[in-house]
Amino acid sequence: MTIPFPFTAVVGQDDLRLALLLNAVSPAVGGVLVRGEKGTAKSTAVRALSALLPEVPVVPGCRFSCDPASPDPGCPDGPHETGGGVERPARMVELPVGASEDRLVGALDIERALSEGVKAFEPGLLADAHRGILYVDEVNLLHDHLVDLLLDAAAMGASYVEREGVSVRHAARFLLVGTMNPEEGELRPQLLDRFGLTVEVAASREPDQRVEVVRRRLAYDDDPAAFAARWAEDEAEVRARIVAARELLPSVRLGDGALRQIAATCAAFEVDGMRADIVMARTATALAAWAGRTDVLAEDVRQAALLALPHRRRRNPFDAPGLDEDKLDETLEEFGGSEEDDPDPGPGPDGPGGGGGQPDPGEGPEGGDTGARPEAGEGGQPQPSGGGEQSAVRASEPFRAKVLSVPGIGEGVAGRRSRARTEHGRTTGARRPQGALTKLHLAATVLAAAPHQRARGRSGPGLVVRRDDLRQATREGREGNLVLFVVDASGSMAARQRMSAVKGAVLSLLLDAYQRRDKVGLVTFRGTGADVALPPTSSVDAAAARLESLPTGGRTPLAAGLLRAHDVLRVERLRDPARRPLVVVVTDGRATGGPEPVALAGRAARLLAADGVASVVVDCESGPVRLGLAGQLAGELGGTAVTLDELRADSIAGLVKDVQRRAA
Repeated sequence: MTIPFPFTAVVGQDDLRLALLLNAVSPAVGGVLVRGEKGTAKSTAVRALSALLPEVPVVPGCRFSCDPASPDPGCPDGPHETGGGVERPARMVELPVGASEDRLVGALDIERALSEGVKAFEPGLLADAHRGILYVDEVNLLHDHLVDLLLDAAAMGASYVEREGVSVRHAARFLLVGTMNPEEGELRPQLLDRFGLTVEVAASREPDQRVEVVRRRLAYDDDPAAFAARWAEDEAEVRARIVAARELLPSVRLGDGALRQIAATCAAFEVDGMRADIVMARTATALAAWAGRTDVLAEDVRQAALLALPHRRRRNPFDAPGLDEDKLDETLEEFGGSEEDDPDPGPGPDGPGGGGGQPDPGEGPEGGDTGARPEAGEGGQPQPSGGGEQSAVRASEPFRAKVLSVPGIGEGVAGRRSRARTEHGRTTGARRPQGALTKLHLAATVLAAAPHQRARGRSGPGLVVRRDDLRQATREGREGNLVLFVVDASGSMAARQRMSAVKGAVLSLLLDAYQRRDKVGLVTFRGTGADVALPPTSSVDAAAARLESLPTGGRTPLAAGLLRAHDVLRVERLRDPARRPLVVVVTDGRATGGPEPVALAGRAARLLAADGVASVVVDCESGPVRLGLAGQLAGELGGTAVTLDELRADSIAGLVKDVQRRAA
């Protein structure tokens, strides 16, 4: 058995340790989302928490961890009699990102259910995690259909398995803990809101603290048992403190003054719904219990806000998480409870931020925009006013853009952009199962079994079903695509208002890609070549950050940009062959630099078209005289051209049909 790294040996990361301990004291807080760069002890701290949790009383032999004091009346292994339980350690169950639906919720034996009417059910990870911890590493990469199942279980405290009229229900109440690297993409808002608390973690920049991290890790790797023994006393102290806080929790008083501060804070930061208020109240109560107090103080409310609100105030993926602490202090001071409302208001807003709630296990210290006006050169091609680089221009306000989809039917990962054969969606047919049966097509199964009933000796009302009769339902839904932006950053695009509008349009398309669960990539070209500003990733906000700081200037090597895009797609096709690409070229269509730049760009465009890559050219040409070069480029790509104005609202409605018609 692997010995986990001791929780109290984690250096620093006070907010992370506090958030985890508060959930250990009061699971009703609702779990923790840990955001941060790789290598910051996120997974280590979460796995170490399970060793601190008190043991759980369970009904002997129950696969669903029923509480002997109040067993679940609908337990598939029940009914159970009250009392007579045994204790076991609290479980921490890990949900792999690539898990199947049946692995998460469990599976029914469809053949026995149809032929014998028996609910032969194999529990999944939700049953294993009941009354324990469900840990999802890289939770932002979890497939949408698994996210939906987690949301349902978290909301109802139960898991339902439905298979063609046969259903099983069991309790599923767990502490949900997720870790993620924001560079790899953000979470859906619905799942984000389900996490009670969130913390941002980062590696310390203090050399002494980094030295201590390395020293402890090396000691643990050399001899895990001896290292754990060194911290056993500290672990026991924290475990005892958790038990004491749990016992004290029902006695903690949440006064009207603290409640007013909580409500005012949530209103001041304009969080959606009422879940934030409830989570803050539970967190503040847990903070008081952890500090050994029976009254909630203003410092508890402040610390609760810092943990419960940052992930609930984001309006789009480009908003940085976090709270304005000056605004928080002003709100707490304005709505602080009076002596009449709360006999023991505590030190008030001027007290230390979260001092009573901080755990103490372990050791360790804690410019102006410029633009370039292009000049016309040979063949109507503009020449940059200079080879120098122009400073980055801020993007205009993003707008709502309608969908650009890839024609045909794919088989990529679930998403919301293009048509695809998926495990979820409307049923379009049936086929023999390839591997485990997941979605039964009942009519097709009955039709396959019906001709063989006499030969199988059927004598009763039941249908005699064999494995060969089972049919898998084929379904059509939506997939996520790879949206690769190829952005012209040359001198011909450098006019201030023009580049601002271009960046605003690309940000709008990035926001659309975030909502549709796409991967995105960014290629830019200017001067003498093209660069991959961002390799394909699920992190849309990383793409937005790269775009925002994009400088402009120099010549227009359009061919280099298209060829670099071709190279990116070739490599990505090897990594993720099922994900279909959509290339969005943002340019005015001009090409300069080198011999025959226009002809070379045409050949590069035809190379992409020969690979069957779907493409859209966003025409950025402006002014009274237009050469229509972007439209010519779209023709070479086998795609379509759309102006910046046509990206807005309903003006793009006919674009998808045009893309599909050209590709047909």
